Amino acid sequence: MRKTFIFGHKKPDSDSVMSAIGLSYLKNKLGEKTEPRVLGNINKESQYALDYFGLKVPKYLNDVKLQLKDVVYHKGFFIKDTDSIYQGYQAMLREELTGIPVVTDHNFFYGLVTLKNLSHIIINENVEDLYTSYDNLLTVLKGEEICRCDDEIVGELIVAAYRSTTFMSHVELKPSNILIVGDRHSVIEYAANAGVKLIILTGDSYIKEEHIKIAKEHHVNIIRTPYDTYRVSRLVALSNYIKTMIRITQPITFQETDFVSDVVDMNNKIKHTNYPVVDKKGRCLGLLKFTDLAEKTPKQVILVDHNEKLQSVEGIEEADILEIIDHHNLGSITTNYPINFRNMSVGSTCTIVTILFHERKIAIPKEIAGALLSGILSDTLILKSPTATSVDREIVEELAAIAEVDYFEYGMNLLKSGTSLEGMSEEDVLYNDYKLFTVNEKNFAIGQFFTMNFQEIEKDLDSYIDVLDKVAEANHYVLVALYVTDIIRNGSYVIYNTRGANIIHLAYQKNIEEGHFIEGCVSRKKHVVPIIMEVLEN
Repeated sequence: MRKTFIFGHKKPDSDSVMSAIGLSYLKNKLGEKTEPRVLGNINKESQYALDYFGLKVPKYLNDVKLQLKDVVYHKGFFIKDTDSIYQGYQAMLREELTGIPVVTDHNFFYGLVTLKNLSHIIINENVEDLYTSYDNLLTVLKGEEICRCDDEIVGELIVAAYRSTTFMSHVELKPSNILIVGDRHSVIEYAANAGVKLIILTGDSYIKEEHIKIAKEHHVNIIRTPYDTYRVSRLVALSNYIKTMIRITQPITFQETDFVSDVVDMNNKIKHTNYPVVDKKGRCLGLLKFTDLAEKTPKQVILVDHNEKLQSVEGIEEADILEIIDHHNLGSITTNYPINFRNMSVGSTCTIVTILFHERKIAIPKEIAGALLSGILSDTLILKSPTATSVDREIVEELAAIAEVDYFEYGMNLLKSGTSLEGMSEEDVLYNDYKLFTVNEKNFAIGQFFTMNFQEIEKDLDSYIDVLDKVAEANHYVLVALYVTDIIRNGSYVIYNTRGANIIHLAYQKNIEEGHFIEGCVSRKKHVVPIIMEVLEN
């Protein structure tokens, strides 16, 4: 069963983290294989909740882009460097491939052999030399072992094509010769006495015992094959070690973790057909034929607390989105086929996840109840936000009972844990809870930070504006705004990039100075994003 990743948006807040954890637990109890993930560092508030209920921080998910490990390439397809050229050729024929990786001991990648290499060697190269093993010769020639003195055979091929007397009077045999001969007993005896490296007997020729004895005395190897002399002459070169064919020992290789898009880019440049796949240590895993990229298994994901492409993980368009659980307006993410999309007008995604527990009649354990409760209390500002509904309130009471906490007291401690500015830079404050939005091909970003001491931010107001300006310019955003929410005063101070001033003024229909307090503005979803979108739409 393939694993499914469940995650919220970039710059995760408590609702996105806790809903991923809760939904993953539910799915796994239903027999699925899922894992909660986060797309960035969690904030102090989320860490407080996880620590309080003894839960681990979900692992970081960098991207869901297609990688070679998601492609059905030819895994385990390679050949040992001491196997024969013939074996490599047969392997390519069986798999209908035009190349094969060659490996050394422990499968370390050595080089690549292609059918083009093979044709070049057979047609153009000197095939009189033999560098192979006794076993390779037996395999290629369907031979019979008559006399084995060496496991490795190195020498020059020679064929006894003349009549016996002519051959013995004109050809001086050497210990490095490999003689191909039929049932010419005088030539066989001559070769054995000369101490040649190997005698290949063609046509299942008979050999006298006395000649075998001479061969053993002179350390001469003998193989008998049913093939005739012509066929042996054609086949014997194919018994050579396949490593003798390699011309390029460092071709382009890829690892399973490489992105498919990078493979495509490389192929567009060099136009090869075959690419060895290796691990980080250089061990060969198999062969990628470029057309293999058509058969792939994208990563499976479930999105929580968002359905905007800009807010999601890198490569989301390459993944299989199985399901979306969200409580925001419909965004830009599209799918290739129908999916389960649960979208409800409630204060928190964790509320929807709790409802799913009810529907599937799965009991919620204490630590999961605590996580879900934390997400709801955070997103609804302990039920004070205008986004809080009667459904949220009922579920908060239920989860608080299971988690054995007073929800208001716990909620205050939870929010306070995230309001401290100690050790935080201006960027940390902006990105603490930061979301991207798109309307009419215009991108804007809204950060939100909860604090009961705006004065700490106000004294560095110019520095915050400078950060917002840089983020907007670097990313071509029409607006980057930071809403500093004071839950006691029930409102937010707004800071925005310089060029975004006109959008802010139009949104609130008056000139809003940097650091201005907007009473009743506590929900990004209801009080901020809709009015900015309306400005950009018009």
